[in-house]
Amino acid sequence: MHSKINQPAGLPYPIYYVIVFILCLAGIIDTLYLAVSHFKNYTDIAYSSFCALSKAINCDTVSQSPWSILLGLPVAYWGFTGYLLFLFFLVPLRKLDHSTKSLWIVLFLLALLFSMTAIFFAYISSTKINAYCIMCLLSYSISFALLFYSWLIRRRFDTDTFLTSLKKSGYYVIKSRLLLITIILLTIATLSLRITLPRYWEFEIPLPADDIPHGITEDGHPWIGSETPLLTIKEFADYQCFQCYKMHFLLRRLIKRNPGKIRLIHYQYPMDNKFNSLVVPEPFHVGSGKMALLAIYASTQNKFWEANDKLYELGRQKQAFSTTELGDAIGLAPGTLASAVNNQQIKLLLRNDIRTGGMAGITGTPSYIINDKVYEGYIPSDILLDILR
Repeated sequence: MHSKINQPAGLPYPIYYVIVFILCLAGIIDTLYLAVSHFKNYTDIAYSSFCALSKAINCDTVSQSPWSILLGLPVAYWGFTGYLLFLFFLVPLRKLDHSTKSLWIVLFLLALLFSMTAIFFAYISSTKINAYCIMCLLSYSISFALLFYSWLIRRRFDTDTFLTSLKKSGYYVIKSRLLLITIILLTIATLSLRITLPRYWEFEIPLPADDIPHGITEDGHPWIGSETPLLTIKEFADYQCFQCYKMHFLLRRLIKRNPGKIRLIHYQYPMDNKFNSLVVPEPFHVGSGKMALLAIYASTQNKFWEANDKLYELGRQKQAFSTTELGDAIGLAPGTLASAVNNQQIKLLLRNDIRTGGMAGITGTPSYIINDKVYEGYIPSDILLDILR
């Protein structure tokens, strides 16, 4: 039989336990939502989370960042696994006695790991992503609360030293077959997910295949798809816009799967205030204008789609890049690429694209013109379904 512990003065142990249990459940629900939201951000053309409120407070921006992936899995998946592990260790502690009290040191260490991770990702949000996710901030708060309560409960109800409690907890885990098997199964499940989960966040945009026509329109815009299309889509995009990146990939995949039906015509519409100040009066997507100039120059060298794909990849990294990196990827001399951003004819072509979008009333990217009607953000599914049936 397990002997119970005499409780010191203050709140009874069950109150503390219920608080920690609720916090843990909240963490599980929160990270589950973040995992689903992350998946939809990459696979649902019309998805926008409820907390995409502004440039600074935007869960979607955080999900779309490369920092949302850790060791081959979305960060939310690791968070969900962590809170689930915390719950497994919490269950035996519903009744405190001398054999189980040492487990609070394990929960304290787990909560400490959660909190350190929260500090790291908060730093990343403020310095690398420049946006915050409300649901991530909630998870950070839960982690710090779990750290505080696990420390407080251990201080009040476990008088053993740190090392003694750690040894006892290890002995308890080995002795408790159910807990040990649960931990092993959770580890196997996580590793299996790491191996089998489709990498939906990696958009591998294929270069134009020989059997997919592509070329330049009479007014100088690159196109890909059908030579005699049932549906023509004019795409206005920004290389630093994730939704542009996602939609472009989905449209390219549709074109590849449905040859002869859709033609996609690309227009440059950088949301860079140095190039598009009427729509973007303040700094935003800084550098996307120069990226558009590079793409236009590549188009004059019959390298547009190669440059387009590489620029989308570079744009998602949110970091400065050299023309050498781009030139090596698409087979153009870095020197000619570097001079393209100062080429007046290239600049004129970009201004024409921006003027075309402005006259159509386009205020954001991605935007699409289909049969003289503008669609911002995404293309309604019924328009595509009517063509693909």
